[in-house]
Amino acid sequence: QVQLKESGGGTVQAGGSLRLSCVVSGYTNSSGYMGWFRQAPGEEREGVAGIFTAAGATYYTDSVKGRFTISQDNAKSTVYLQMNSLKPEDTAMYYCAADHGWVSFPQLLKSRSYGFWGQGTQVTVSS
Repeated sequence: QVQLKESGGGTVQAGGSLRLSCVVSGYTNSSGYMGWFRQAPGEEREGVAGIFTAAGATYYTDSVKGRFTISQDNAKSTVYLQMNSLKPEDTAMYYCAADHGWVSFPQLLKSRSYGFWGQGTQVTVSS
């Protein structure tokens, strides 16, 4: 059974940085993809970044390009989201997700592409 556990959230001032981690168990990353999503109160869940786990190819939503970086450490079965130059509008619950197979790059940022989800970690950016 695939399980995902996020950590690394917290409260930071605007302009600051955080690194989120997602430890994955029961998942074979030889053929699949993972993503980071966020959801603010009253808003729909939004895809932030995705990665194809075998090739390491990445994809980002426009609002975080140049500020966020998704990466993976296969030895630790962990996917990271490095978030720099944080803004108050980045405040949300952040979730990691995983699935097997292949999707297109834009589909990496679609919730419906994923069957496995973590519980989330809260990120709050103060102005």
